[in-house]
Amino acid sequence: MSYATKKLAEEKVFKDPVHRYVHVRDQVIWDLVATREFQRLRRIKQLGTTYLVFHGAEHSRFSHSLGVYEITRRVVDDVFVDYPEWDNSERLVALCAALLHDLGHGPFSHAFEHVFNLDHEAYTRAIILGDTEVNEVLRRVAEDFPQKVSDVIEKTYENQQVVSLISSQIDADRMDYLQRDAYFTGVSYGHFDMERILRVMRPREDQIVIKSSGMHAVEDYIMSRYQMYWQVYFHPVSRSAEVILRKTLERAQELYHEGYTFKVEPTPFKSFFDGNIELQQYIELDETIIMTYFHFWTHEEDAILSDLSSRFLNRRLFKYIEYDPGADFKKVLELEELYKKAGLNANYYLVHDSTSDLPYDFYRPGEEEGRLPIHLLRSNGELSELSRSSEVVESISGKRRFDHKIYFPEDVLLENGKKRMLRKQILEVLNR
Repeated sequence: MSYATKKLAEEKVFKDPVHRYVHVRDQVIWDLVATREFQRLRRIKQLGTTYLVFHGAEHSRFSHSLGVYEITRRVVDDVFVDYPEWDNSERLVALCAALLHDLGHGPFSHAFEHVFNLDHEAYTRAIILGDTEVNEVLRRVAEDFPQKVSDVIEKTYENQQVVSLISSQIDADRMDYLQRDAYFTGVSYGHFDMERILRVMRPREDQIVIKSSGMHAVEDYIMSRYQMYWQVYFHPVSRSAEVILRKTLERAQELYHEGYTFKVEPTPFKSFFDGNIELQQYIELDETIIMTYFHFWTHEEDAILSDLSSRFLNRRLFKYIEYDPGADFKKVLELEELYKKAGLNANYYLVHDSTSDLPYDFYRPGEEEGRLPIHLLRSNGELSELSRSSEVVESISGKRRFDHKIYFPEDVLLENGKKRMLRKQILEVLNR
């Protein structure tokens, strides 16, 4: 028996609050879970700073990755197995890609990426292809197997059915994180009928399609995603925490390049500050180290670094106002000038944050980011793009929604002192 087909002597299960059980029968999967690179995901939160708003949101990338694997396993083992359009020799690459798809996330994920201009998917591929325990396990299957898994994550894999399972507008990744994030935040928005969607998924040529009888379940899924983004993922208070996290790291980096003497040398961050990161240095950094250094930095002599670190650790977040980048441009210039007179650093204490989401899109030939649409499979075998059949989906298709805010420390502006009048002026402009 080859390593690729080797089964465990007894099935292993992970008890899971979303899927009840995550089933592992393949030796490859069990060995991948045991690698140091995958275990590191226990120390990376799935929702970054959102736990400062929804206190239950402490779940990790580890549990999410297991969930994506389990959904994919159910599809390939229970739904697709008897369909001639599905090549079961792709089973293992699909399962491994599902399990490892988030392997390259850094601490606090997207906020961390923003500061140091990183791409977690590029690091996922680097871990899969590099000198790692994960790579060693994958190479036991075949020498080219790590490259196949990497290609799935890069979306360049020849069989686009496999890619669609992991990354599309209705994939195992989204179906897990919507339900998991809803469960741990305690909201109801992310719930949809996944069982129904799985029952009506079908392999077809180079994509995954949905039987037309399942259209309403897909509508519910898309609206759940829409609500989760605006009620949870883009929550303005969570974004305030992200702003402070980013600015803390930016301040530490700025001080490092100025030659500032830290009380505790920021050794784990030096390669990130220099922009010269080796793979092992990236793998070794997790959220426990970030939080430890934030504790250290609260005692630094630099007032800005000390204040920002303390704000993040003790949840003294910035307030915010709505902001129109076009109409309010002059207001920002006025505020920056008032900040300068008041001795406040606008770069760290007057922050514009922008976010946007495109809940569903149909394919537009020639567009750089053209997305494969969700296709419905009709009883006559023909395919129909979802928004052509669903008025609900049509109403939001291709419509990107933006949200802009300015974040500032209201408590600092309310302090007494010689510059109280200047600070009063700043508040007046902010609330105009």
